[in-house]
Amino acid sequence: MGGLLGLDAAVVGRARELAARVGEPVVALACSHTTVSVERAVLRLMGVVGADAEGIPWVNRLVDVVAGQVGLAHGVAVPVCDALVRAGVSGVDSAAVTGLAQEAAAGAVRFRVPVGVEAGVARRLAGAVAAAGVARVDRCRAERERLVGRWGDPPGRPWIYLIVATGDIYEDVVQAKAAARAGADVIAVIRSTGQSLLDYVPEGATREGFAGTYATQENFRLMRAALDEVSAEVGRYVRLTNYASGLCMPEMAVLAGLERLDMMLNDSMYGILFRDINPIRTFVDQRFSRQVHARAGIIINTGEDNYLTTADAVEAAHTVTVSQLLNEYFAVEAGLADWQLGLGHAFEIDPAVPESFRLELAHALLARELFPNAPLKWMPPTRHMTGDVFRGNLLNGFFNLAGVLTGQSILLVGMMTEAVATPWLSDRDIALQNVRYVVGAAGGLAEDFAPAPGGFVQRRAGRVLAEAVELLERIADGSLLGAIGDGTFGVMRRPADGGKGRDGVVARAADYLNPVADLLESGGVGRSDG
Repeated sequence: MGGLLGLDAAVVGRARELAARVGEPVVALACSHTTVSVERAVLRLMGVVGADAEGIPWVNRLVDVVAGQVGLAHGVAVPVCDALVRAGVSGVDSAAVTGLAQEAAAGAVRFRVPVGVEAGVARRLAGAVAAAGVARVDRCRAERERLVGRWGDPPGRPWIYLIVATGDIYEDVVQAKAAARAGADVIAVIRSTGQSLLDYVPEGATREGFAGTYATQENFRLMRAALDEVSAEVGRYVRLTNYASGLCMPEMAVLAGLERLDMMLNDSMYGILFRDINPIRTFVDQRFSRQVHARAGIIINTGEDNYLTTADAVEAAHTVTVSQLLNEYFAVEAGLADWQLGLGHAFEIDPAVPESFRLELAHALLARELFPNAPLKWMPPTRHMTGDVFRGNLLNGFFNLAGVLTGQSILLVGMMTEAVATPWLSDRDIALQNVRYVVGAAGGLAEDFAPAPGGFVQRRAGRVLAEAVELLERIADGSLLGAIGDGTFGVMRRPADGGKGRDGVVARAADYLNPVADLLESGGVGRSDG
């Protein structure tokens, strides 16, 4: 394999082989189960919209009624479409599906699992209705490609990624536009604290949140429209990011596809480790959400940086590499292309550690060489930010330099006020100045950066890779669910039978149908692979 690190191609191949061995049983588990959120996501693509007077989405009400009457082992699509046929609906009619949800919530509909000819009719209608929803996602992807062609991508890499999150979507819009004018290429809207643990998606535009802004379809629409306006102004397509994680992961992926979001945070294990969501629920939801992302042309961002906020960034460096390899396997299996794999890693080594910057370079370059075609997301220091804003700005400068030197693709702007307060606009301005200076002054320095053969950086990268292979071998001898339960990643122990949302997991029956997943796996409707 060679490259700047002189990695042994056989060792790299062994690492990927082991990642596949570890991941295959998890994929099999995901393919034999469904969840309430997967079924709600299917209904959203079938056209169900809105919420009742209490703010509970109609998709939740409908899934609850179907589950209570006939269970979810057969999927929600066939019982729902059977009820539509019996009500006289014979073609694609999204308003009728929402109306059925409202009637069902009022107790006016009896569901059944049809058999024989009636089952065939319901299944054909389910396929047609689902195809109409997937076609909407396809149109959004085509529109993105059209606008990128019109306005252009940012002129170079890394793309500058900046967070806004005031709690008020209308204030977020103002700040996002200002950030784009100041040089941000990607705007991420952080979700309100705790939203990942809500088993429903809030409705409408929201003006209050807690350390973030609620992720809703209307908020997605408002922010995408605002960024389209500023994209035309600045002459480059400004991308929008939100979160497909938590108990509503599949639904968030669908809403992102319907509202033309461009990136979504979507890690295979983050919700398990850091939100105590049931592992099986997470892996089932994750596979379907990634199928949607693949179809929508969305770049996923994984969350390996979070491991280093709880575990030591030197001692646990190999767990980041293992997670990246697993995320790659799960993503590719679900249909994502290399250009959609925004694998995460972070500048989180304690600055007091001798040679800390050289260690950071070794770790960052290892990720770059293992995943040469992936748009790696490079995350700034957080754990060792002390509140000293001068020291913090210096650390962020070193972080920016490491990103440039090692060819990172997406660079999250670090704030010198990290660990002090939610950043002021002036803090963001100073942070963007830091990025612009480093990128402007050293943007081409990567071509001059060549670690010494057999030197510190090469040795460190080789050691991390070797430790990653050793860990993958141990996991392969057992299971990934067992390793998660033992606290292998991020030091949290999460047993497979524990965590939130376990009661929303259902084993599939032999005649289970998810017409959306079938379309995504077959590539049906007018798919674009641009």
